[in-house]
Amino acid sequence: MTSQSLLLMLVFFVVLLVLAYPLGKLISQIADEKAKVSGLNCLGYLERGLYKLAGVKSDQEMGWKGYAIALLVFNAFGTLMVYAVQRLQFWLPLNPQGMANVSADSSFNTAVSFVSNTNWQGYVGEATMSYLTQMLVLAGQNFFSAATGIAVVFALIRGFSRHSSKSIGNFWVDMTRSTVYLLLPLSVIFATFLISQGVIQNFSSYKEVQLIEPLTYSQPVNGPDGQALKDDKGAPVMETLTTKTQTLAMGPVASQEAIKMLGTNGGGFFNMNSAHPFENPTALTNFFQMIAIFLIPAGLCFAFGRMVGDQRQGIAVLATMSILFVVMTLGVMAAEQQAHPAYAALNIDQAQSAFQAGGNMEGKESRFGISASTLFVAVTTAASCGAVNSMHDSLMPLGGLVPLAFMQFGEVVFGGVGSGLYGMLIFAILAVFIAGLMIGRTPEYLGKKIQAYEMKMTSIAILVTPILVLAGTASAVMSEAGRAGILNPGAHGFSEVLYAFTSAANNNGSAFAGLSSNTPFYNIMLAIAMWFGRFAVIVPVLAIAGSLAAKKRLEVNAGTMPTHGPMFIALLAGTVVLISVLNYVPALALGPVVEHLQMFSSASPR
Repeated sequence: MTSQSLLLMLVFFVVLLVLAYPLGKLISQIADEKAKVSGLNCLGYLERGLYKLAGVKSDQEMGWKGYAIALLVFNAFGTLMVYAVQRLQFWLPLNPQGMANVSADSSFNTAVSFVSNTNWQGYVGEATMSYLTQMLVLAGQNFFSAATGIAVVFALIRGFSRHSSKSIGNFWVDMTRSTVYLLLPLSVIFATFLISQGVIQNFSSYKEVQLIEPLTYSQPVNGPDGQALKDDKGAPVMETLTTKTQTLAMGPVASQEAIKMLGTNGGGFFNMNSAHPFENPTALTNFFQMIAIFLIPAGLCFAFGRMVGDQRQGIAVLATMSILFVVMTLGVMAAEQQAHPAYAALNIDQAQSAFQAGGNMEGKESRFGISASTLFVAVTTAASCGAVNSMHDSLMPLGGLVPLAFMQFGEVVFGGVGSGLYGMLIFAILAVFIAGLMIGRTPEYLGKKIQAYEMKMTSIAILVTPILVLAGTASAVMSEAGRAGILNPGAHGFSEVLYAFTSAANNNGSAFAGLSSNTPFYNIMLAIAMWFGRFAVIVPVLAIAGSLAAKKRLEVNAGTMPTHGPMFIALLAGTVVLISVLNYVPALALGPVVEHLQMFSSASPR
């Protein structure tokens, strides 16, 4: 651990809180369907015009079932649109490179991925997707999937703030207001900043540039079927080539990069994602990309306090998230600053000095170094983002355990836009239920009794993702098709598969890139995990919102457990960690823990 890492984290939190607090006030106005949004009244014409165009009656609210049906229908339609554009992109405009139509299984995986706010990418962006596909359906779903998460958390908060009500809001209004007043303005501002720092934004054809000196490289020879040819010994046939030019991909990157971060989407325009200099050119853009990932999730915590009439409630949730984040982030920073035992055995100097970063620089950009790279690792997996500025597959074993654990917490440590807060509120319901059992009192949260129905829905919402992760991982490692995609043997190969299903089911989208996942098996299996990891959680959350909204609010009395102090913060954090430990520790022991023990035992002197 270095002083630079600690200072960077401190500055990060200060800037985040300074920006998130006023944003929380704005979000609380957006959540009020009848309120005008300060400073953005001019966008009211756009809002009303969209209602008129779509035939939406903005003054009619929905019960939780109607809200859920509208949400599912909208996202199912979005899935079909993303799939169709990929399958037809060769014949569509804005395709200067003549990108071919995407295969059926890859199109299906990508459609589900972007609609579910996962943005898992089994393809190479700059070699697969046309400008129209990137801009129309992929960037479009970056907005819609983020707005869906915000709409759900608005509905849940209304469940707490209303009483004796049969409705939880209007899905179409929540989607529209979240997009028009929050996501669009922030994206325009952030995209303009990114362009000023060197992120590209154009519709040019790809550029051929001269190299300073010729480059000689080897690559496998493919047969007529597109598969690599092999010699008599089964080894790939290689050919040696020399090139004097390099192809530089172009495209409308800044506009997609902005909502990619603000919407905690994570899908990169380029295969290198935020390690690519055209997506993330400077240390300043790297810092503010991390801020953008956490900005709306943190602002929603402040909005939550305002909407339930007690700012302390939002601060308590934010404090819980922050404590878990800091502890885990210190872990990944310490792991990556550690000397690699294999290099130490060769007497290679890995100490930090004025001439080298020290620690494990494998897979990290020299532009950012270990501190900014490890903070990015923590931010992108604590939030449901999936953008990466380094190779997670190159992390030390315990360094790789941290992003796994962040996702296995249920993406509730800040989490995705909307989904992080409603996930944490589900854990809060579970925490007060546990506390109620311990003191022999009917549990209450924010004046609402937590009864059998809420606990059934809470159990479903919490248990869906572990079932998807563990069942999916088991299926992959037990099947020939699943094992075929594993690059590394042993514990690290298992970690690659575990990471993939953890990322998919928790709607993160980052990967241990050693896994070759663009196959029919993984495209279909991961798509199933992404869809149910998103919507099999959302429906129980909306059911809880409807049940709570119908209940009367109880007055605070001497027996009411406070849910805004240090004791509740500790209880909530403990509940999140305990549930994760019970679900995932055996799997983590087979992956990162075993790899760590093997790495250090094999490098130690005998």
